[in-house]
Amino acid sequence: RQALLAGLVSAGERTGLLAHLQSTLNAGLAVGAGLGGLALRAGTRSAYLGVFALDAVSFLVCAGLLVRLPSVRGVQVRKAGGLGVLRDRPYVVVTLLNTVLLLRMPLLSLGLPLWIAERTDAPTWLVSALFVLNTGAVMVFQVRTARGITGLASATRAVRRSGWIMLAACAVFALSAGASPWVAVGALVVGAVLQVAAEMGQSAGSWQLSFELAPVDRVGEYQGFFGTGVTVARTMGPLVLTSLLLEWGTPGWLLLGGATVVASYAMGPAVRRAAGAGREAGEEAGDAGEANRQPALAS
Repeated sequence: RQALLAGLVSAGERTGLLAHLQSTLNAGLAVGAGLGGLALRAGTRSAYLGVFALDAVSFLVCAGLLVRLPSVRGVQVRKAGGLGVLRDRPYVVVTLLNTVLLLRMPLLSLGLPLWIAERTDAPTWLVSALFVLNTGAVMVFQVRTARGITGLASATRAVRRSGWIMLAACAVFALSAGASPWVAVGALVVGAVLQVAAEMGQSAGSWQLSFELAPVDRVGEYQGFFGTGVTVARTMGPLVLTSLLLEWGTPGWLLLGGATVVASYAMGPAVRRAAGAGREAGEEAGDAGEANRQPALAS
């Protein structure tokens, strides 16, 4: 999907378009959750089958839209050796740092629900309310958040700022333990607002970095590798979060927030190194292409 997007729109439009896609995705989640809730409320076989059928129709609609997209013109690919993108160690470092920042992904779906149920006196229905809050905020504000990110410098600043906001969110979440139910609710809501603000900034910044640091002729390969950070975070995140939050409590929250700040600040030097490596690779490719053209011109 990322390679297709890179071929359809210019470099300056990619982050903004991804922000629109993220907002649309959250709108779809909200609609799907609403339809699922209606089916659960009805509790009948026909209601469940109706939702499944509607889901199948939505896949057909999406396939029809994709078929209508224009074809992407191919590019000449440089041979990169057996390890491919793994040879680009600066880009690998950027991906690893982004994976640390992506530990916030299982936080909303697993970490917070367990924290609310095990460590606070807040009502368990708050889990759903916080999910709705997160989804709605991304729908409304993700595009606006991404609007000011136009290059490596602004993307790095957005990631660094999101690290501090996430640290604040973790500290506020920790305050909900041992408090009265309504105080816990207030702390959890404030923490969720800070968390979604950090999420939107980190997402927009990482989109820009992942595209701008990738060679133009290997976007699919690089985006495929960068996207593995999501899988790793979702796989390792539950183990990390349950260990930190449920076993360590407040120190675990602060350690999670501190790790986020460290990773967000380390992103700056890593991006500068990756950008320098990319320029050197581009110059080498240009020199090689010029050398290959010389015999043809002479003949």
